This record gives sequence, C-alpha cells and structure tokens, in this order.
Amino acid sequence: QVQLVESGGGLVQAGGSLRLSCAPSRSTLTRNTMGWFRQAPGKERDFVAAIWWGLSGTRYADSVKGRFTISVDNAKNTVFLQMNSLKPEDTAVYYCAAREGWDLPPIRPDLYDSWGQGTQVTVSS
Repeated sequence: QVQLVESGGGLVQAGGSLRLSCAPSRSTLTRNTMGWFRQAPGKERDFVAAIWWGLSGTRYADSVKGRFTISVDNAKNTVFLQMNSLKPEDTAVYYCAAREGWDLPPIRPDLYDSWGQGTQVTVSS
C-alpha cells in the first residue's frame, strides 16, 4: 500500500520550475528523515535531496545543488522539493522516501523504508 503520496510533477520547458509535494501516511508520521530520489527509464534510482524533519539540516546531490531546495511544512506535515532551472537530464520519476535516523541522511535508497509511488517530471529542450 502507499506509504507516501507525491504530487506536483508534469511537463516543463528547460529553465522552468516545478514544486513537488509529499504527504505522509499514518505509518510514516514517526519518521524524522525525509528524502527525494529519482529514476530515469533504464537507470538506477538516484539520491536527490534529504532533510531532517523539523530541523534545518539538508543534503543534496551535486547535480542539483544550487537549483533544487528541499523543505518541510510542519503544520501541514508535508515535505517539498522546489526545482528551479530544470534541465532535460532532470527528466525522471521522482519519489519521496522516509526513514528513522538523526545522522547525515544516507544517499542509498535501500536505507529508506517508506516510499511513495512516484510522480513523473519531464523537461523538454
């Protein structure tokens, strides 16, 4: 069953912006680390960004640093990924994920135990 629900994906021109949202289910409300991953057709699932819920600490993949911003709204129990200056190579299915941990968020997807179904992001040239 769905553990997290992503939304906000779509088609955008290169240089444009999109804002993804992720809402937790009851089973994931106790998680304190949230992450975003992406997977292009025929490729492995790669780390994009992560944040400690309720804290300011963040981590980004080098490929998105300076363009993407991960944030949380504690009142709405929602995590966001603001994506600016999008490039065609950003095209992928984007997934939100959650885990319990207070150390530096891992970049390996197998270390996250709660996942959404993904939302498609397509960036055209």
